[in-house]
Amino acid sequence: MTHVTSAGGGQLAVREAGPTEAPPVVLIHGWAQSGAVWDLPDFHTYAVDLRGHGLSDDFGDYRDSAQWAADLKAVLDHTGPATVVGWSYGGLVITDYLRVHGTRNITGLVLVGAITEIGRDRPGGATGPVMRAALPAAIEDDDAMREFQAKLAPHLPVETVGQLTATALKVPPRVRGELFRRDVNSADVLAAVDVPTLVVHGKSDEVVAPSAADYALANIPGAQVSWYDDTAHAPFLERPAEFARDLARIAR
Repeated sequence: MTHVTSAGGGQLAVREAGPTEAPPVVLIHGWAQSGAVWDLPDFHTYAVDLRGHGLSDDFGDYRDSAQWAADLKAVLDHTGPATVVGWSYGGLVITDYLRVHGTRNITGLVLVGAITEIGRDRPGGATGPVMRAALPAAIEDDDAMREFQAKLAPHLPVETVGQLTATALKVPPRVRGELFRRDVNSADVLAAVDVPTLVVHGKSDEVVAPSAADYALANIPGAQVSWYDDTAHAPFLERPAEFARDLARIAR
């Protein structure tokens, strides 16, 4: 575990794991989770806790794309060039970075059940029935958050769901809410991507709609896709071996 300093002085926790000779991969988790969600032993991984999550500081303006961009820049300044993987809300953090810094220090992108936009009627942020049913209650109500975590990927082991739930409940309600109080359009940002990109999405995802993946594919030049059958919102947990093979296509 190490910490990097973002703009404004906030400290971001980064979990480093895996063989140092393996391809470097920066991992960005989703809403109300932490870097502890990832387990990819064949890669040299740097799993960041987003601001206000996990062991990172709660600081700054959660509605400002430039501040999210500064956070990922601080991590990439620490790691050097790497493949960047964004799960769920992590895809939006990636587009925040791309908007300000382009693909500097990014050798490849993997969007996993990811949004790339947010705001009313933004196609890159289309949500499914599980997310729509959870909000706004899961922002403030811990029981609603527990129910959401249980439905995020229904076939995960009970122990894994318990871990996800415990992590989510540690994220302050104020932070949970601030992440949704944004309006971001990313079509022009996606069109400028010039590194290999893979979109991974579960066909049964009811948190982020598969149409959000279609939007990324339509806008990112040359993007590839892996659709996972019988898979919900966490392909890397539900199909870990398949996901590792897919990641190896991009992380070199």
